[in-house]
Amino acid sequence: MTTQSQHRETKKFGLPHILLILGLSVLLCGEVYFGYRLHALSAEQEQIKEDYSMENNITFGLFSVDQWRDRITDVVNHQVTDFNMTRAQKRALQRQVEQALHGLINKTVAEINKPQKSIGGKLKKLAFNTMVNADSIQALVPSFSKTIIDKVNSPSSTKRLKNIATSKIDQLAKQTYDNTFETNSQVDKYLYNKYHVSDPVEFNKRVSSQLAAIRQVTYNYAYAMLGCVVFALALWLLMRKQVHLQSTLFIMSLLFALVMLAVGITTTIIEVDARLQTLSFELMGQKVAFENQELFFQSKSILSIVSTLIAQSKPDAVVVGVLIMLFIIILPVVRMVAKGIHLLSSKEFAENKVVRYLAFESGKWDMADVMIVGILMTYIGLNGILKSQLSNLNIHNSFMNTTTVNDTSLQPGYFIFAGYVIFALTLSYILKRITPYDVK
Repeated sequence: MTTQSQHRETKKFGLPHILLILGLSVLLCGEVYFGYRLHALSAEQEQIKEDYSMENNITFGLFSVDQWRDRITDVVNHQVTDFNMTRAQKRALQRQVEQALHGLINKTVAEINKPQKSIGGKLKKLAFNTMVNADSIQALVPSFSKTIIDKVNSPSSTKRLKNIATSKIDQLAKQTYDNTFETNSQVDKYLYNKYHVSDPVEFNKRVSSQLAAIRQVTYNYAYAMLGCVVFALALWLLMRKQVHLQSTLFIMSLLFALVMLAVGITTTIIEVDARLQTLSFELMGQKVAFENQELFFQSKSILSIVSTLIAQSKPDAVVVGVLIMLFIIILPVVRMVAKGIHLLSSKEFAENKVVRYLAFESGKWDMADVMIVGILMTYIGLNGILKSQLSNLNIHNSFMNTTTVNDTSLQPGYFIFAGYVIFALTLSYILKRITPYDVK
C-alpha cells in the first residue's frame, strides 16, 4: 500500500492488534527467559572452565620443579624400598669385595716389606715375616668376603641402609623447589572448597560432569530462542494478507531482534582450549605421568572482545575496539530504532532524511554480518593451527607417550548472533515491502 489513506487504515488500532501483541508478548517473554538462562549458563560454564584451567595449568604441573621433584622422589624411594640383591648381584659384589681385600692385603704386605732404615722398622718387618703368612691370609679372603656380604644383606643392615638412603633423598628433595608451591597450594585450597572436593582427581571428575550438563542445557536454550524467532517469522507468512496488522507485527519483531542482539553480544561466542591430556614415560622401571595439562584456554564474547581491546594501552587496539562497538553494537540498535520510528511516525517525521538514512541506507555501515564471517574465519584458522601444532606433540614410542586434545569450538552465543544477523536482514527486506512511503 502506498497511499496516505491506506496508511491511515493500517494504523487503526483494534482488538486484533491487542491479541497479536499479547500473543507475541508471551513469545517474547519466553525468548527473554531463554536468553537470560543462556547468558547465565554461558557465564557459569566460562567460570568453571577458567577454574579447571587454573587447577590444571601446565605452570603448576609439567613446568613445575615441585611436581618433577615429587614424582622422581617417589620413583627413587620406591626403588630403594623394594631393593633386594639377587644371587647374581651378591656373587658379583662378593667378587668385588674379594678383589678389594686382596688388593688391601698386597698393599699392606708391600708397605711392611719395603726397605726400612730405622731399627724399629726393621724389627716390625722381622716380626711380621716371622709370625704372619701372607698366603694364608689371602686364602681366607673368600670366607671373609662371604661373611661381609651376608652381614650387609641381613634384615637389620638392609633396613638401616634403606633408611639412610631415603633420608638423604628426602633431604635433597627439600632443597629442590620453585616459587609455584605456595601459589599452587592456595589455588588448590580455594578450588577444593568451592567445589567441595578433596583431591585433583575428584575435582576434575566433578568439573567434567558439570560442564557436560551445562553444555547440553545451553544448547537447548539457544535452540529455544531461535525457535521463538522462527515462529515470529512464520507469522509473516501466515499474515502476509493481513496488511492492517503488519506494522504491529514488525514492531514486535524488532523487539525479538533486540533481545537476540543483546544475548548474542554478551554470551560467549568462541572458546580456544588446547590441552596435553597425557604425558607418560618410564623412569627406573616406574611410570611417571602428567595428565590434563592445560596449555591454553580463552573464551570471549563480542562485548568482552571490545572491552579487552579498549583496555589496551595501544592506540590501534583501542581504535579497533571502538569501531567494533560502533558498527556492530551501537549502529544495529540505532537502525532498529529508526525502523520503528519510520513505521510508526507521521509522514513528515518518517521521511526525515536522518530517519530514512538510518532505516534504509545505513546498512552498508552495519558490520554485524562481517563480524559473523570474521569470527567463523578466526575459528577455522585457530582450529587448523592448533590441530597442526598439537599433532606434532603426539608422541608414541617405547620411551614416551603423549596425547593432546583440541577443544576449540564455536559457542551458542555465535549461533544466536548469526540468527540475529539473518533476522535483521529479513526485517530490512520486509520494511521495504510494507512501508507506506516511497523509499526509492
